[in-house]
Amino acid sequence: MTDLSNTVPRVPKRVAAVILNSLKGGVVPRIGLPYITVGRETEIRALLTDLSLIADGGASFRFLVGRYGAGKSFLLQTIRTHAMGEGFVVADADLSPERRLQGGQGQGLATYRELIRNLSTKTRPEGGALNLILDRWVASTLDIRAGEDTGDDEESQMRAQLDELEEMVHGFDFARMLVRYRTATLEGDDEVKSCVARWLRGEYRTKTEAKADLGTSTIITDDDWYDYVKLLARFLVGAGYKGLIVMIDELVNLYKIPNAITRQYNYEKILTMYNDTLQGKAHHLGIIMGGTPTSIEDRRRGVFSYEALRSRLTQGRFAREDMRDMLAPIIRLHPLTYEELLVLIEKLGQIHAGYFGYEDTITDKDLAAFLQIEFGRVGADTHLTPREVIRDFIELLDIAYQNPDVDIAALLRDEGAIAGAVAPAASSRTGDSGNGDAGAAPFAEFTL
Repeated sequence: MTDLSNTVPRVPKRVAAVILNSLKGGVVPRIGLPYITVGRETEIRALLTDLSLIADGGASFRFLVGRYGAGKSFLLQTIRTHAMGEGFVVADADLSPERRLQGGQGQGLATYRELIRNLSTKTRPEGGALNLILDRWVASTLDIRAGEDTGDDEESQMRAQLDELEEMVHGFDFARMLVRYRTATLEGDDEVKSCVARWLRGEYRTKTEAKADLGTSTIITDDDWYDYVKLLARFLVGAGYKGLIVMIDELVNLYKIPNAITRQYNYEKILTMYNDTLQGKAHHLGIIMGGTPTSIEDRRRGVFSYEALRSRLTQGRFAREDMRDMLAPIIRLHPLTYEELLVLIEKLGQIHAGYFGYEDTITDKDLAAFLQIEFGRVGADTHLTPREVIRDFIELLDIAYQNPDVDIAALLRDEGAIAGAVAPAASSRTGDSGNGDAGAAPFAEFTL
């Protein structure tokens, strides 16, 4: 194998363990992504352009579309890590039957709560950063007061800073809670601080309960939670951040909603978010949603079943497979190339060897043989995903590590022989027009 010891950064053991365990389990690690990021330069560049727009006070909305295992979650986590490093706050949530964008039984509010629970910053990347953000804002207001050295009282200074928020929908109540938090901080009243944080997290179920604790009859609900997301994005700039990035994955769970009217209500909420961001009604806010092609493009149950969205999102006539419009609202993920997959599994081999403390002896020929087996499956050219390739490769490395007498080259030859014997039989059973081994054909073009 090529000696990359001088170019490959050493991966800390804790990070290596998260990378290997997560990938083998089929999930994206939340740390260590720079060590294994391969390809996707075009998509990443497009999303980084959005970050610049958001930092300047604008807003953006994107859909990431790709099949299961194609790399949507990986790309989302990559942008998440980069955004936090650049001074943004990131909130992410996966939709589910209990978490939707709109619902009559608290499903929309459940999504809001998940987003706030997962608020993350550079210094708190694992989530739960709400109190940290509030405390940072309080500290910034105290710095302003000390620096100005005027006779204005605290209330007038706070009013000047929160005027912009109060002009927005529900802004008065939001600003009032911020003032309560600041006052409680100055007075050392941890109970009131806890109540305000609870209110901001949307955890008050009744107005009566909120009235008793905080003297307000307003609570965050299923219908208005998105208004508070916009308020939060605007507020974060005053707290010293560049803006808010909201990442919502698993749109397929909206596609699966059995009731057509409920589905349409959820798609209507997407339309509201989309219009707000593109028409300049939201500021310092970026929204990225991830889904499968079916969940987006199916005209019976998907996002495109809502005509107002379909007419806005349908690809124009000039874009082609080899000439994509990366400024369009939908970014479709193309499969990684063979060369990119080769680089990826080579990196994984080095991380595995470093974590378990053995010499990396896998050769370029072994890597090529492994990929030949993976892409030699029937239908691999259209159905094989990076998730499956990565999982199989880590399994191969684990087996080789646990059985040091096993020769990887021989193991790959044996598996290749089995795959070669099975593929023609599978092809003859499909009844296709003679392309049963089409999955292997494109790989013939790949050379080391």
